[in-house]
Amino acid sequence: MTVADAKSRIGVTGLAVMGANLARNIARRGTPVAVHNRTSARTREFMEAYGDEGAFTATDSLEDFVAALEKPRRILVMVKAGAPVDAVIEEISPLLDEGDIIIDGGNSHFPDTTRRTRACAERGLRFMGVGVSGGEEGALNGPSIMPGGDPAAYAEVEDIFTTIAAQVDDTPCCVHVGPDGAGHYVKMVHNGIEYADIQLIAEAYDLLTHVAGLDAPAIGKIFEEWNAGDLESYLIEITGEVLQKTDARTGGPLVDVIVDEAEQKGTGRWTSQDALELGVPLTGITEAVFARTLSSLRSERKAAAGTLAGPVPGAGEDRTDLVEDIRQALYASKVVAYAQGFAQMRAASKANDWNLDLGAMATIWRGGCIIRARFLNRIREAYAEHGDVENLLMVPYFTEAVADAQDAWRRVVATATQQGVAIPAFSSSLSYYDGYRRERGPANLIQGLRDYFGAHTYRRIDADGSFHTRWGQDGTEVRTDA
Repeated sequence: MTVADAKSRIGVTGLAVMGANLARNIARRGTPVAVHNRTSARTREFMEAYGDEGAFTATDSLEDFVAALEKPRRILVMVKAGAPVDAVIEEISPLLDEGDIIIDGGNSHFPDTTRRTRACAERGLRFMGVGVSGGEEGALNGPSIMPGGDPAAYAEVEDIFTTIAAQVDDTPCCVHVGPDGAGHYVKMVHNGIEYADIQLIAEAYDLLTHVAGLDAPAIGKIFEEWNAGDLESYLIEITGEVLQKTDARTGGPLVDVIVDEAEQKGTGRWTSQDALELGVPLTGITEAVFARTLSSLRSERKAAAGTLAGPVPGAGEDRTDLVEDIRQALYASKVVAYAQGFAQMRAASKANDWNLDLGAMATIWRGGCIIRARFLNRIREAYAEHGDVENLLMVPYFTEAVADAQDAWRRVVATATQQGVAIPAFSSSLSYYDGYRRERGPANLIQGLRDYFGAHTYRRIDADGSFHTRWGQDGTEVRTDA
């Protein structure tokens, strides 16, 4: 492989599925692309398979790769998050000139992106952390793109990204998110919401199976019907397809022979960890992360199934009413999951001075990404009409939607509990809703207990300042901030 005389506008290093498909997407839309992989064999395979799809320049070495690019060089790094990204930056940086742009398009943790932004700046290089959602199909045909970093650097690649992004209502699903780690942060929260969305769908499937007594193909048909209403989304659509897929070996539903052990790659966990740091109650997403962790304890669950007491789920509920109740509970819980996720982004924006446009985030998630849904139009409209609202539950549309669904939601949680079916996302979402709508909760007792054993103090509803009671002494109250 040799470097062509004509320079490529952008380079992609890392030709696994996502990197290869993004390179193909860019080239198909008329932008010359230089490609590189750590192993030259992968580059040759790429060119043999896709070399006729656009103006590619294949390179064997990083030196040739850099030489193939016009200045300022734009380099999209598509390698595994973590140490591999740092390794590429260290190896390629000495070959670059001041003002060149390194773009990390993987699922990197946002603090790493912030650190890399500063390190590259010290070398005179510009760094961008870009979230890309949509899986391999989205990468090829139009993903949702969440670029973060220097706005001037984004201006150098904006036309490339907006051209390859998914388009909804003639609007590209790509917008500059904010500085340093903002792009990867928003992608992280996107993935966290995806965790909650998928867990809620799984719980609905579990109830329809073990309480309503329906088989997978019948449940798949129900999801098809739901996809024609307010729940219309990519995840609801593919749930219908997965549940109706026949297994070639057994002739039964494929889903019935898949091991019930869910994997994770870390973004959901990062979302929950960051919510704890920010002090944002992220119950739905966090329960979804815990549910995957519990699913991994397969051998323990198998032993517990024969030991621990509880009701045995069984059909007996009115199917028609239960199916509709589950649909409403799913929608209400989905509202809570998104409300929590957007509240977290709002808090992070303030904490990091990112000035995130949350309405724009809803806009670019309407197409290409995994959580794309009709529902996001409502969120976009909410921010357009109500500005920097603290919680989406307070927007009239969502207030009314949850109010209309709450009776069904409560019946579903009660039925699941009585039947012994675990619904951590449904129930925690309802508990969050009930806790959020209460003017006065039980935390007064928590503060009293904390003050008793640790002298942590408390505040009064009828006086300013902080107080401590000498619980184990004379029982008198003293003001601690006087």
